[in-house]
Amino acid sequence: MHNSVMLAEVLETLSPCESEIYIDATFGAGGYSKAILEKANCSVVALDCDPEAYERSVSLKNQYGNRFSFYESRFGHMARILPAQEYDGVVFDLGVSSPQLNQAARGFTFKSEGPLDMRMDKKGIRAADIVNTFEEKEIAHILWTYGEERCSRAIARAIIGKRPLETTTELADLVRSIVGFERKGFDPATRTFQALRLYVNDELGELERGLDASEKLLKTGGRLVVVSFHSLEDRIVKTFLKEKSGSISQLSRHFPTVPREQATFILKNKKALTPSEDEIQKNPRSRSARLRWAIRA
Repeated sequence: MHNSVMLAEVLETLSPCESEIYIDATFGAGGYSKAILEKANCSVVALDCDPEAYERSVSLKNQYGNRFSFYESRFGHMARILPAQEYDGVVFDLGVSSPQLNQAARGFTFKSEGPLDMRMDKKGIRAADIVNTFEEKEIAHILWTYGEERCSRAIARAIIGKRPLETTTELADLVRSIVGFERKGFDPATRTFQALRLYVNDELGELERGLDASEKLLKTGGRLVVVSFHSLEDRIVKTFLKEKSGSISQLSRHFPTVPREQATFILKNKKALTPSEDEIQKNPRSRSARLRWAIRA
């Protein structure tokens, strides 16, 4: 069963109202879209690059008719493909969705055996292509940059010596043998799988493009809500919102700084919102979630 993470907090910060139009940039299993449509007599435009998401969107289209529309696309492209108008809100639920994680054949999870795939849109390079064809230095760089894996060099060396690696369990077992179990409840393969997934799908670059598109699409007073699940994503969102609200003066490598008087967002909370203990108990996957939001100036 799919549980939409921090759903109550998303609805509170997005604040859906009658006749307004919202963008669900990461449709997934449709939890946010459905909740927004139920909250008010409004409209939702949803996007997802996963072909299977379209199949899940059909039931919402049947139920809500013209109030709901779906585009099979990466959210970084939404400024180009969505109807030219100003939107009242954009919500992102970053990372991999429960339907993707729960299908071993998609290769996202190390909890069950499947092919080393990890492609959200089922196009382009696979995780197997990286571990089986990239040079040792390239693999180590990916594991360190996108997974912050301290044992990146040792893992890359072991991958070179063991390949070809074709299944998720083969790779996970190899990583575990090198990293060892650090703490209860944390699988040593987590950072490696995260790094490969982020690289395969260019998720950090896509996030930067998606945030930039949101700035273009939102109307004055429109709300941007982003739920992220690890520090690399959260850092990009935090930096974007601080710079676009004029809260910091130094340049970053991601976004140009704007003077305070030219700020395009009003930052509502300096600190990210986190899930309640009750939600974490019911849905352990929500533990690392962080929600940041702002209003278009």
